Amino acid sequence: MSPDPIGPDETRRIADAALGLEGVDGVEVLFIHEWGGLTRFAGSVIHQSTSREDTGLRIRVVSEGRIGVAATNDFSEEGAVTAAQSAKEMAEVVAPDPLFPGLAPPADPGRKDSFDHSTAALTPAERAEGVASLVAQAGNGFHAAGSYETTAVEVAVANTEGQFCYGASTQAAVTGLVSGGEDGAGYVEAWSTRSPELDHEAIGRRAARKALDSQRPRDMDPGRYEVVLEPAAVATLVAFLSYMGFGGRALIEGRSCLSGKEGQQVAAEQVSIADDALAQGSPGFAFDFEGTPKRRVDIIREGVFRTGVYDRRSAKQAGTESTGHALPPPNPQGPFPLNLMMEPGAASTGQLLRSVDRGLLVTRFHYSNIVHPTQSVITGMTRDGTWLVEDGEIKHPVKNFRFTQSILEALKGVELVSKDTEMVSEFFFSASRVPAVKMSSFNFTGKSDH
Repeated sequence: MSPDPIGPDETRRIADAALGLEGVDGVEVLFIHEWGGLTRFAGSVIHQSTSREDTGLRIRVVSEGRIGVAATNDFSEEGAVTAAQSAKEMAEVVAPDPLFPGLAPPADPGRKDSFDHSTAALTPAERAEGVASLVAQAGNGFHAAGSYETTAVEVAVANTEGQFCYGASTQAAVTGLVSGGEDGAGYVEAWSTRSPELDHEAIGRRAARKALDSQRPRDMDPGRYEVVLEPAAVATLVAFLSYMGFGGRALIEGRSCLSGKEGQQVAAEQVSIADDALAQGSPGFAFDFEGTPKRRVDIIREGVFRTGVYDRRSAKQAGTESTGHALPPPNPQGPFPLNLMMEPGAASTGQLLRSVDRGLLVTRFHYSNIVHPTQSVITGMTRDGTWLVEDGEIKHPVKNFRFTQSILEALKGVELVSKDTEMVSEFFFSASRVPAVKMSSFNFTGKSDH
């Protein structure tokens, strides 16, 4: 497995073979090449180390308003031609799509530099060294578990309208869970487009500190409490809100929790959420999977819902323009924001805690699921570090809670936002840069025995 990208020239050569398909109105070629490695550890010992590489083409063919899509892992001229012919055959037998907006026209997405060769070339031994630095911080009576993953990906889109765009990107992610003693646990997640920026020792040290501070958690009754949510917990809320509410197709069809609310106050003034693939340090590319240039979209600005994100099809439905948020075809879900960020505030973590009369400090949520999408209600559990806060001070750890909460309702209660942010991935295919927040009320509906 080579650490080097295939590159735009070879990609264009293979794509051109499919673009030459005759007897159709249009052809689009999406090329995705992904490679990397994953190291998992538990009980402070590495138990899995894998490498992977996948190269694929997705060919979309347009014929008299009918759309056919075929995929192949045969990255050759012959493979591209065969997939294009299969897509043509599919297009000949499906019903026409009256909402098909046409293929993306030529447009320069600009250049985005998010590829780091050292990350793409990271070896299993180098990942093991990082894990060893993390695990060494656990201390006697504690053990560490988690993962260290590096990924490189290159994407290109070419079509018969004359559009061609290419980009390469890398990312590295570490999760660390330290547990032991008397029911203590501490979790930390770190993410970057460059593996050298990850400080494994600091990650392990922070997780170990949380594990020590969460010893002997006490029972506490469920109910509504003030909360300080650390970035990992905030990322869960932002990610689920985006899934339920930010996509243009869901907005148009009335399935979004934000349908019909453009221009309305849906969160506190301290809350601003945007999607910006061009921001410094963000993953991904300057174009979407249709070849449309991406642009920053201010989705919620100072608590007011401005707009959602669109691909070409949903933009045609809405009478607007694509914002560059198409997913790979065939895509029944519609557009999705992959580079979310919640703007920081001016408060320190200490100020967030000192503002609490009686409430909870939450490290993260897990097992989160949707309850009522049009009301933005989700449910889940706290995990790996939850503490009672009284009179602005952390008093003691508490056992985990189940919560059932409307995300929009919670965001209306945001009172303070931290000045520091972290990149956190709730879903495996996207990541969000988010701060910690203090909320006036959060609904905890049950409790666990640990």
